[in-house]
Amino acid sequence: MRWPDLPPLNTLLPFEATVRHASMTAAARELHVTHGAVSRQIQNLERHLGTTLFERRTRALHPTPEAHRLAAAVREALDRVDGATRSITHRPPAGPLTLSCEPTLLMRWLIPRLPDLAAAAPDVTVHLSAGGGPVPFERDGIDLAVRRDDFPFPEDVSRTRLFAEHIGPVCRPDLAARLTAAADVPDATLLHTATRPRAWDDWRRLTGMRAEPASQQTLEHFYLTLQAASAGVGVAIAPYAVVRDDLERGQLAAPFGFVPDGTGYHLLTRRPLAGDTRTARLTTWLRTRTADLETAPGRRAAGASG
Repeated sequence: MRWPDLPPLNTLLPFEATVRHASMTAAARELHVTHGAVSRQIQNLERHLGTTLFERRTRALHPTPEAHRLAAAVREALDRVDGATRSITHRPPAGPLTLSCEPTLLMRWLIPRLPDLAAAAPDVTVHLSAGGGPVPFERDGIDLAVRRDDFPFPEDVSRTRLFAEHIGPVCRPDLAARLTAAADVPDATLLHTATRPRAWDDWRRLTGMRAEPASQQTLEHFYLTLQAASAGVGVAIAPYAVVRDDLERGQLAAPFGFVPDGTGYHLLTRRPLAGDTRTARLTTWLRTRTADLETAPGRRAAGASG
């Protein structure tokens, strides 16, 4: 035997899952086995190694440093086997691709364009998931994710740039008609979003324009802020991508246009794009459809008058 120190191989999957979740219950759920089955395999592995791999405390399970080291090696080996299998298999991938997207962009830009995706790539089925920030690819079974680069991307993900972020004030067209300069903004309520609390400060910094309102209001989510702007409650700072359709329909106006804020959106995937033809087609479609978001209109954008 070439590997005399290898532990029983059937213990490694439940062990790695238990370390990753710090929970035998969660590991059992992931592997579709019982808690007892996972516990027995962990005991078998500890017996083979002659060492304890977990500190068992009341209602908590803590992997030891040795357990973390072994789990990392197991994970790397499994990734290599998985990659080799994908490189030689001729079986077409099954099931939908899970695409995670930031919630407001998902609701206001991506979902309205799904009929176009179905027409352009009828064999690509997508399961949509709303999410932002770091992407839990393994934990949530995510294949691809659209994210703004306002946090560091991991080194082990592939990325494809989609478009630059542009921001600007938006409001109902009748209100926009009265906003001929930033000095007019004090006559309106400034709307803030809890998830981007510095949006107005960023816009002031980028444009050098001052906008000190008589009143302000903060809403919890971006889509609530945009709904309030559409209803005439006040003026919100919005990314061009999520209000483009509203501008074209005349539901919102952008009296001062949009400016790039230095960030951009990227398509992230944990595997090379060439590994799945469906992924490649979805990527091509996304790049094509986001091309018109790369350059946003400047001052006196669509829907504004004066």
